[in-house]
Amino acid sequence: MAKGVIIVRGRNKSYNKYGNKKVVVDGHKFDSQKEARRYGELKLMERAGVIKDLELQPKFELIPTIRTETETLRKTVYKADFKYFDVKADHEVVEDVKGFKTDVYKLKKKILLHKYKGIDFREV
Repeated sequence: MAKGVIIVRGRNKSYNKYGNKKVVVDGHKFDSQKEARRYGELKLMERAGVIKDLELQPKFELIPTIRTETETLRKTVYKADFKYFDVKADHEVVEDVKGFKTDVYKLKKKILLHKYKGIDFREV
């Protein structure tokens, strides 16, 4: 049986192990209602001129691809929820909407903050 699928009376029903419900807003798919709500807030802030250049799911390379004689290990990437320019603070902000912090998330965040020193990273 596929991971993340429950058979219910002969039908497949997707679920998320953290109980999040995926939401689509403006044609963008969000992993949770909380993330979709934050997107709405950021869109309002952008219209008001408080922020600009809102980007969804920006990627940051943490570890490049590693090739050895016997294998190739894919690069490790951190995918944030949002990136935007804070007009008042005059710098870029990276945001992640979190309900539950997994061990993988904690490790990737630590590498991100180490590699991209000075980044304004915010958890919402």
